[in-house]
Amino acid sequence: MMQPKEFFSSLWQDYIEVTPQAEQIRQLFLQTDPQVINDHVAFRTFSDTPLCLAQLQPLILAMGYEIQADYNFEAKKLRAISFIHPDPTVPKVFISELERHKLSEQAQAILQPYCDQIEAKELEQSVFWSGRHWNMPSWEHYQTLLEESEYAAWLLVMGIRVNHFTVSVDLLESTDCIREVLQRVEDAGYAINEAGGRVKGVPADLLEQGSTMADRIDVTFAGGDSHSVASCFYEFAKRHADSDGQLYQGFIAANADKIFESTNVS
Repeated sequence: MMQPKEFFSSLWQDYIEVTPQAEQIRQLFLQTDPQVINDHVAFRTFSDTPLCLAQLQPLILAMGYEIQADYNFEAKKLRAISFIHPDPTVPKVFISELERHKLSEQAQAILQPYCDQIEAKELEQSVFWSGRHWNMPSWEHYQTLLEESEYAAWLLVMGIRVNHFTVSVDLLESTDCIREVLQRVEDAGYAINEAGGRVKGVPADLLEQGSTMADRIDVTFAGGDSHSVASCFYEFAKRHADSDGQLYQGFIAANADKIFESTNVS
């Protein structure tokens, strides 16, 4: 059984291969901070498949995590669960799944043949950086899905891999202000997700979040068409103390809803 340290090391290596901005930004903060600590990671998957949330959940629990909360995103047709580890230095995990049965008949028909290719087998933690379990889609299928569900289009191309890592702003030594963090990132040349405002959430909610817009990678679709698509992004989270003086450890659905849009195609 893989331990969290090894798990996150493998995740990071896969992540920066398609998200070079993340390592560049991490190095930017290492110029002023002795370390950059991760708050949480997030994954996307398809419902009603051998890789659905219910199948992935035991792999997270096996590393000592506990279920923290569950969430529904009606407009985006997603459900999600967050997991927390008793060791506060171990990042939280957020897994969402696309509820395929809630999509249009056209979208369901496009996705079904790809999802049918997913082999039912015993899963290991390495599934979280395993990529596609189906053939590369056609450019036409990607574009059609993109009009209805950016999440579906992204997942169909990128497969099962970490969608983003998240810097803990509270554990930076150079600043604990998320606006300063985002400004520094933007000044270094990286686009910021402005959906719902640069900072999602307010101190009263006990959680403020912001993120870059996703990096871009060139992929070759079935049929030979090559196009640049959104890969993954880097997030920043500022947590505030509750009435007991403890840092809030949960997630805010309204914030997450806008963070999902970091992979929107501009």
